[in-house]
Amino acid sequence: MPKINASLIHFHLCVSGKYVIFFFYPLDFTFVCPTEIVAFSDRAEEFRKIGCEVIGCSIDSHFSHLAWINTPRKQGGLGSMNIPLVADLTKSISRDYGVLKEDDGIAYRGLFVIDDKGILRQITINDLPVGRSVDETLRLVQAFQFTDKHGEVCPAGWKPGSDTIVPDVEKSKAFFSKQ
Repeated sequence: MPKINASLIHFHLCVSGKYVIFFFYPLDFTFVCPTEIVAFSDRAEEFRKIGCEVIGCSIDSHFSHLAWINTPRKQGGLGSMNIPLVADLTKSISRDYGVLKEDDGIAYRGLFVIDDKGILRQITINDLPVGRSVDETLRLVQAFQFTDKHGEVCPAGWKPGSDTIVPDVEKSKAFFSKQ
């Protein structure tokens, strides 16, 4: 049985000075949700290695989260987790982040990339039936961190080690001449 920690987390204390992926999902014990949560959990260490924490949130209770974690993955459960799941019973967090589907009382699949200074860098909100890409989320964090550090910009599809663009009319031609 996985070790469970159903404690209160203080968001600002556990993420201060780090990038954060804060994602919302509609409900525990559903169908697309475990595929996303398990994917983020299984790759949490990759995010931590680049100074980024991953936190999930739904309108379910911590008791529901615990029951889902105790359900084996082969039965649609989560199993052992490497990321915290926030219980938003009052729906105030979902509402504050603009992802609450008011008529159903559940959250859309919102994903927020918040940088190490607490600045929102990216928002994605998917409709309920389509899951998100952990690879793309990781790439976005790496791209924002690269631009923060080097001052260059990342073209579409950029991956670490790929060419970047100097944001200058003349200097950018070095990138475009290779295309």
